[in-house]
Amino acid sequence: MEFTEVQVGEAGCGPYGVAVDLDGDVWCTEVHRGRVGRLGADGDYRGFQVGPVDCRPTVIVAGPDEAMWFSLYQGNGIGRVGLDGSVRCFGVPGANPYGLAVGPDSALWFTAMNTDRIGRITIDGAISEFDLPTPGGFPSMITTGPDGALWFTLNQANAIGRIDVEGAVRTFPLPTANAAPVGITSTGDALCFVEIGAGQIGRITPEGEIVEHPLPDREARPHAITAVPGGSCCFTEWATGRIGRITPSGGIETHALPRPDSEPHGLTTAPDGTLWVALESGALAWTALTS
Repeated sequence: MEFTEVQVGEAGCGPYGVAVDLDGDVWCTEVHRGRVGRLGADGDYRGFQVGPVDCRPTVIVAGPDEAMWFSLYQGNGIGRVGLDGSVRCFGVPGANPYGLAVGPDSALWFTAMNTDRIGRITIDGAISEFDLPTPGGFPSMITTGPDGALWFTLNQANAIGRIDVEGAVRTFPLPTANAAPVGITSTGDALCFVEIGAGQIGRITPEGEIVEHPLPDREARPHAITAVPGGSCCFTEWATGRIGRITPSGGIETHALPRPDSEPHGLTTAPDGTLWVALESGALAWTALTS
């Protein structure tokens, strides 16, 4: 993989999450400036203020309503920005929401790190929350699984969780102690997740069977992961400035970003097969994927 960097915002804005809308424009959260930005196909970048500078917008996804939705970690809310730049925010007091995903019910589901809950918000802003059985579990990323349920990581409980749309929860402990899972994605038949504490990539079936694959560099601090064409997954190595790729059989390769200190966080695959990565150092990076 060869990556091209695109500078966005001003120095220190901190691109963190990244997503692509229906028109192919690329959106990112500016975690240090309280903004969400849009990079058009023409290269024009525009930032939209979504709250105070310290509200820390983090994860962003394309919603079911032709808008972009994002979590406000420090702002304790879930936000919506229309493609015209209009912004609405919905409060979730004390929750520190982080992970965010569109569910099979066309609502958005989020993790509430500070209150040990999984939340659900409709496109009209109606919020419901479900308690998790593990106090202090630190629910992190969340995704829709191949079984029609939502799957999420429990960073401090060292486990993977599953919640159905009715709110029933199951948890699956990881084999490796202190693995500290963060990112999670669906591959169509299972889920892959990263273990930032153990330097591993894990795979869990809908039945709860877990396999772990050590990275070549166990200190790489893998952070986010996304499924890519061909059945593989790509993931960010936050500590090394690299992007990794793991095949369905567990083969792993890594590729350097242009700068080793780029601090890659979120990543996403566009419909045209382009992989986009948010670099907290101040840029977005992209590469054309091949299967």
